[in-house]
Amino acid sequence: MNEPSSIAWNMTEQDRRISEIVAEQRARLRHFIRRRVPDPLDAEDILQDVFYKLVEVNRMLMPIEHVTGWLFRVARNRITDLFRKKKPESFVDATVEDESGELLQVEDLLPSPEAGPEAVYIRNLLLEELELALEELPDEQREVFVGHELEGRSFKEMAEETGLRVNTLLSRKRYAVLHLRERLQSIYDELVKG
Repeated sequence: MNEPSSIAWNMTEQDRRISEIVAEQRARLRHFIRRRVPDPLDAEDILQDVFYKLVEVNRMLMPIEHVTGWLFRVARNRITDLFRKKKPESFVDATVEDESGELLQVEDLLPSPEAGPEAVYIRNLLLEELELALEELPDEQREVFVGHELEGRSFKEMAEETGLRVNTLLSRKRYAVLHLRERLQSIYDELVKG
């Protein structure tokens, strides 16, 4: 077999093998992604991206020993990337529930911008500190806190989406709240005592 026909045969063989892998793993991989990504369009993008990466790695002749494990690892990384890109909504637009169950906007809890320059300064300072404190959280704690407190999703709903136990989510939120409380206490102390 001459070299050009050997290369063409190898490419055809690679394409056949990739097609087999896609056919074997598509349903399992799609299910894995959909359990973690609520938006079906995002899930489909991730699925396509994983298979694109498989083709790319094969074209670069980089051997993959355990293809199935590799596919799921790439999918997990793409899911993580997706959640990192999605910024939590602004605190100004968020709502919180008070003790009586009434929904209040965070906007209502902050000093009014009409109350003068000092109130505007304090308001902006609080918003910046809230957002910075939230960004300091590990991704898994931030996702649970934002999902429950800002998006109003239940722990049961998040557990079904992520495949994690409710107790794990509760623990993550608890650590997030402790961090936020500690982080924002210093700002509160400065404003009240300063």
